[in-house]
Amino acid sequence: MKKPLLAVKDIIQITGITARTLHYYDRIDLFKPTHLTEKGYRQYDRSSLEKLQTILLLKELEFSLKDIADILKLNKQEQKQILKKQRQTLLSRKQRLENIMTVLDEFVSGNDISNLNILNRSSILPLKEQYANEARFIYGETEAYKVYSETMGNLSVDEKEKHFSDIEEIYKQIACCIHQDPSSDEVQRLIEEWKENLMQFMTCDAELLACIAHTYKFDARFKSYFNQYGHGDLADFLYSSIMLNINRESSQ
Repeated sequence: MKKPLLAVKDIIQITGITARTLHYYDRIDLFKPTHLTEKGYRQYDRSSLEKLQTILLLKELEFSLKDIADILKLNKQEQKQILKKQRQTLLSRKQRLENIMTVLDEFVSGNDISNLNILNRSSILPLKEQYANEARFIYGETEAYKVYSETMGNLSVDEKEKHFSDIEEIYKQIACCIHQDPSSDEVQRLIEEWKENLMQFMTCDAELLACIAHTYKFDARFKSYFNQYGHGDLADFLYSSIMLNINRESSQ
């Protein structure tokens, strides 16, 4: 014959919930025992078990205990409407987690962090936009940056893409020369090409070029970005090449 009432140990055995959690639910009036024995032991009927199972399901669906208490006060139709909305929330979260896992695999495989789109769908700004804002913060008060910002603002999306593509191609060519001396004619020719590309959008004096070179060498994120183009330390090579170019120009 089945027991008409269930003890705490029976509830624990059936659901896997801990006694501590069961007592806590009682204390906050979320799930109270049906009866108390003369010795103060909690007992529960079968309908109480069904309520507890509903609570545990809602908790797995990531509702807070306060929300669960409110949901339990609603009728079945109202509960279904809330669960439908929660399903959409969980589906969006699932898609985001799948995106994070894809990006994580790309990062572990060696893809540079600046090329990952993990932040593109969050309230945090994408990394490339963060870099642009950081540059504005560091160089924003300089006349050169104001000219650059104004010029870039007048370009179309395709023109901007071409500009960045041209710069990227120069980095790739410099990476192919990483085993040469930074003062070699080939490397310095590419640095001049890099400068000419920048000069289309801003006035680059020696001080600004040195600041850019310093950022390339000592900012870990830029080092990671440049080093994806070759096996050596391209960021350090760029720094040396740019500084040699600056010194060469100043001595003439």
